[in-house]
Amino acid sequence: MAELLTREQIAAHATIHEAAPAMVQTTVDRSFELPGGLHLATVALYLGFLAVMMIGFGNPVLALPVAIMAFTIVAGFALPRIWTGLAPDSGQQPKTFGRFNFEGIKTGAGHSAARDATVQVLILPVLIFFWGVATVIIAALV
Repeated sequence: MAELLTREQIAAHATIHEAAPAMVQTTVDRSFELPGGLHLATVALYLGFLAVMMIGFGNPVLALPVAIMAFTIVAGFALPRIWTGLAPDSGQQPKTFGRFNFEGIKTGAGHSAARDATVQVLILPVLIFFWGVATVIIAALV
C-alpha cells in the first residue's frame, strides 16, 4: 500500500548532488541494418499486389482507391528511408548486400544470417502477392 513520507524520511535515503550530471552524447543507428534492395523488393511486392488486383478486377471506379493505396504504400516506405538520412554526420548507412551477406543482422532474438533475415523480411509481401495472384486466378475460373 501507499504511505505518506515526510521530506526528512526521503532526504535520509536520497543521494543529493550539487550539480546535474553531464549529458552523455550517444549515436543512434537509424539504418535498420538492411540493404536498400530488400526495402525496394518489399515495396515492389506490395505494389505488385495492387497491380495484380487492378488488372484482374479492372474497373475505372477502383482507380482512385488504388491510387490512394499506392500512395500510402510508397509514403509508408519512403518516410523511413528519409528518416535514415536525417543525421548524415552519424556515419551510419544501410548495409550493402556484400556486408549484409557477410555479417548478417542483429535482431531482438539474437544474430540472424542474411538468408534468414531476408526470408523474415520478404515472407509476408511474397505471400500477399501470391494471394492476389491466386484470387485473380480463382475469379477468372469461376
